[in-house]
Amino acid sequence: MAANNVPEWINAELFEDVLKSTVPGYTKVKTFKADAGSAAGENYATIMLRVNIEVELEEGKSKDVSYMVKLPHQLELYKEMMKQNNIFDVERLMYCEVVPEMEALYKDVGVDVIFGARSYDFKGAKSDYVVLEDLGQKGFKNANRMEGLDQAHVERVLKKLAQWHAASAVRVATKGAYPELLNLGVFKEEGRAMVTEMLNGMMSRFLKVCVTFDGHEEYIEEIKKIIPVAVDEMFKMAKINTQEFNALNHGDFWSNNVMFQYDAFGKVKEVYLVDYQLPKYGTVAQDLLYFLLSSTKLEDKISKFDYYIKFYHDNLIEHLKVLKYTRPLPTLRSIHSSLLKHGIFGFSIVTGVMSAVLLDPSENASFENFVGDSESGEAFQMQLYTNPRYRKHIQVIMPWLLNRGALETSAPTSS
Repeated sequence: MAANNVPEWINAELFEDVLKSTVPGYTKVKTFKADAGSAAGENYATIMLRVNIEVELEEGKSKDVSYMVKLPHQLELYKEMMKQNNIFDVERLMYCEVVPEMEALYKDVGVDVIFGARSYDFKGAKSDYVVLEDLGQKGFKNANRMEGLDQAHVERVLKKLAQWHAASAVRVATKGAYPELLNLGVFKEEGRAMVTEMLNGMMSRFLKVCVTFDGHEEYIEEIKKIIPVAVDEMFKMAKINTQEFNALNHGDFWSNNVMFQYDAFGKVKEVYLVDYQLPKYGTVAQDLLYFLLSSTKLEDKISKFDYYIKFYHDNLIEHLKVLKYTRPLPTLRSIHSSLLKHGIFGFSIVTGVMSAVLLDPSENASFENFVGDSESGEAFQMQLYTNPRYRKHIQVIMPWLLNRGALETSAPTSS
């Protein structure tokens, strides 16, 4: 691996077939450059590269094209995690089969819905990879994760999420279950010990900082009770309940995994979803809690939560009907019931991904520090929780979670 995280095998020759299939009139590569595709703190799970290529066309003209390439980290911990859950196998399945299948369902009823970037195949790759079109070339970009999304952005995202959930539910209703790796997601029994070990370290850091939050006295004892059983609770909640409405969750649904395209007046024109590494079929509460608690503006996060669920539900029902869903339509009440039942996901999100979303850009923001227990890892995790922006959010959300019963275990003991 080169010093700039670009392996030597990422070269012009590797892109030859991709260029032939995507660039009309392509004849040869004139220049080739691969650089980091995201700044520290904007992407944790993979190494992201942006590849810029100047190509020569048949008429002798030149054209600039670019692609995004995702590669695995080379850390031992990461390799162990990949043995339990190869996110590259999952994401390639999503890009090559699952997402095109969902888009085709809409096309079959005359509706044009695109969920994200096109993906391509390499010949001769020397590691796991995902290669995608560079959405930046079409004007797509992320919103400011630290500010959080306003209502206009949230509504567009929830509409796209409803379209995604509806298509996946219709697909299962008509073709049967998804492959097992999409039903389990990260909640594989063989990975429970590793997940527990990672979260225990982060939770110990969270608990240290939690006692400094305004109003912590109200919920600190509940948090002390739930931390030791949090992973077990999440594994319980991850089991598919066939009596509920289920869909394929994106699984890592925070603001940096959503890209926006704007019109000339700055209004959102299109929304694409990226990073299909952690999908999980099951309750839609997972995606809804993940997104609304991690990525919305502080002033809207609680005050507009119920409104956003209603907005999502309206769009879900609309698109289930468009796709001629044959099973009973989920009621708004049933969605709220599922959100209450799966409150542990909310606790996991606000003590996990939300802290990373709200952190100022930092060179210390890395996968190794986010999940590791080294001295630098512990320092980084403390930085996540002591961040003043995070403090403002958590002091609002934690009492709300408490009042919803989200800090209870699934089987509370009777007094």
